[in-house]
Amino acid sequence: MKKNTYIKGIVLATFSTFFIVQACNNLDLQPLDRVTTSTFYKTPTDFDGAIFAGYSSIQDIWGTSTETLNERGEYWSLSLTTTDDVEVNAKAGNSGGDYNNARSLDNLFIRASDTPYAALYTQVYEGILRANLVIEAAQSGQNSLTAEQKTKYIAEAKFLRAFFHFLALEVWGTPPLVMEVKKDLASLSVPNATKEALFAAILKDFQDAYAGLPEKWDSGNTGRATKYAARAFEGKVNVWKKDWNAAIAAFEDVRKNGGYKLMANYEDAFAFDKENSTESIFEIQYGGPHSDDNLWVFDDTHSEAFKASQGTGRVWYWNPSGDAGAPGGGLGWFIPTKNLVDEFEAGDPRLAASIYKAGDTYYDKASGTAPYDPAWSSSGYSVKKYFGAKNAVAAAYAPNGQAGFNNERYYRYAEMLLLYSEALIEAGRTAEGLAVINNEIRARVGLKATTIADPRKALRHEKRVEMAFEPHRWFDITRWGIGKEVFGSKWDDKFNVFPFPQSEINRTGGVLKQNPNY
Repeated sequence: MKKNTYIKGIVLATFSTFFIVQACNNLDLQPLDRVTTSTFYKTPTDFDGAIFAGYSSIQDIWGTSTETLNERGEYWSLSLTTTDDVEVNAKAGNSGGDYNNARSLDNLFIRASDTPYAALYTQVYEGILRANLVIEAAQSGQNSLTAEQKTKYIAEAKFLRAFFHFLALEVWGTPPLVMEVKKDLASLSVPNATKEALFAAILKDFQDAYAGLPEKWDSGNTGRATKYAARAFEGKVNVWKKDWNAAIAAFEDVRKNGGYKLMANYEDAFAFDKENSTESIFEIQYGGPHSDDNLWVFDDTHSEAFKASQGTGRVWYWNPSGDAGAPGGGLGWFIPTKNLVDEFEAGDPRLAASIYKAGDTYYDKASGTAPYDPAWSSSGYSVKKYFGAKNAVAAAYAPNGQAGFNNERYYRYAEMLLLYSEALIEAGRTAEGLAVINNEIRARVGLKATTIADPRKALRHEKRVEMAFEPHRWFDITRWGIGKEVFGSKWDDKFNVFPFPQSEINRTGGVLKQNPNY
């Protein structure tokens, strides 16, 4: 419990709590204007609020704020503009410093001092802290939880802790492993962890989550992590670890028992009125309509917490640029590359579902249609996935058009099938791996069996077109070791991991070590 010390004749003011100092009295006093960890974590309602804060940190990795680091949808820049799928629109509006950060990443100018790395690092370790707080509070004897409730909350918090640590591993390779709430100022700086320690901790957390989470939640808790979401993530982590047999075992458990299946129509997997479908393993919930139309106060990225809004800035950053003449346009920063368009086979309906091109009808949110004009984009294309006719629904957007409420499909069953196929191929079970691609992924969109002879190349082609504009391509390129093949002379092997934020290196006094050659 916090100790407030009184010493005669001095008044100390902090942000919102006043301490009067007077000699020789040590009193246990709770601040009157705030809750503390010792007073908050008591009831199931308290724990629900605390666990939801962890999910909020996931929402915030795409957040927008001028108050913290001036971040604007940085995770899209990190995971997509770096790739051969997406480029930054030369015709986009509002081309300030944050736009230039995206342009730098597009050109593989990767600098430890730039905003995207600090923004993501902040959200990742905020999420880990929030998960650790729940775990420690649930394990204490100072709450009213039943044994069953404790098991559930600890399992859910371990899912979130594993989620964030795995994301950190994907991005930085050897990030800090934080498995407890740090209470001693002298121990706040945490060094790099080894990949072996990270994999072990992440897998253990997902396994504990699998053991303790429910198979499904009631309708009032849709979107919370489930038993088989944890198992599917366990399989994914094992693909990154190259433990193919462990990955196969996890995926086969999910296939048999998880209840997931592909939507009959590919485009339906991203439709606003089909959120949390049978194809969705883990989906970032964006609620709505709970917005005051202020893009800058989404969730935790602004101090105006009393009116924290739900929503995603996807519509603002991805819709064709109003400055280039698009009706009702957003900033239009992110656009498809010609290289990606050319990757699609003739007759693949995923192209029309994912990308606007000349001759298409453009759907401007809920306000009408227009012929798509390639002049809106410097590549001649715009992103259609998450938009298009199926999402021209007023309820999917805030009235000013800056906020969208369509959930982020972070981990789809289609991705799990492709990871399963990869594990089978790498384990020497090539025919089985190709059967997953041909009989499930390609069959869903009406395509015949792949004609690509090399099974690895067949898998990599299929994943690229199936998962276009979903935040996985960069991490596939780096873990497959194909950077030089994709980017040619622009590639440097140091890009296989991003730099830690220089601000964090400085803050720890060098306890956190920078990745090589940054």
